[in-house]
Amino acid sequence: MKAPLPNAPTDRTRLRRFSEKADYDAATVHAVLDAAPLAHIAYQMNGAPMVLSTLAWREGDRVFWHGSSASRALKAMRDQAVCLSVTTLDGLVLARSAFEHSVQFRSLMVMGQAQEVTEGKEAHLQAMVERLFPGRWDQLRPMQPQEVKATMVMALDLSEASAKIAKGGPTDPDEDRAWPVWAGVVPLSLQTGAPLAEPDSAEGAPAPQVSWSL
Repeated sequence: MKAPLPNAPTDRTRLRRFSEKADYDAATVHAVLDAAPLAHIAYQMNGAPMVLSTLAWREGDRVFWHGSSASRALKAMRDQAVCLSVTTLDGLVLARSAFEHSVQFRSLMVMGQAQEVTEGKEAHLQAMVERLFPGRWDQLRPMQPQEVKATMVMALDLSEASAKIAKGGPTDPDEDRAWPVWAGVVPLSLQTGAPLAEPDSAEGAPAPQVSWSL
């Protein structure tokens, strides 16, 4: 049984066009966010619209991102309204007409107020490393206090969010289906390749077992 988010949907997150592609289920929202580590965050700086592209990770019902403590962008977001979005491109949909061409995708939009995290920053940074580079944290040199101090961590509740998911093949009208051109889907994916060691990497150290398939 689906469990919608606490504020799903709101007037800001309700999908009006192609509403059949909308999903406000908490598990779906979490899954889309977990599959797309690169987020785009819209905010305002000095009255002008800006977008920050950054790595993001989920812990429970909150999404986090980080940057330099001196970052103008993060300072501008602090306690302000932002919109965070992520997208995975899953396939090219080729139809019989240019009008019906499309793509398969999973996307997410989150609205809310960005908050600076001041307590437990190192634990959140550990969660980021383990999310993106599983098993890596315990192998690394411990973080130094000055490194923690130099890093700002931001968070956004996932209470006001909506997912949009496009699946399936082309939706050509019946009168186009006999047109003599190939139609169908070309799948797309992002996958990890073989690790490339630095020349001065520790001799005999095992290669990381990092695997991404989006």
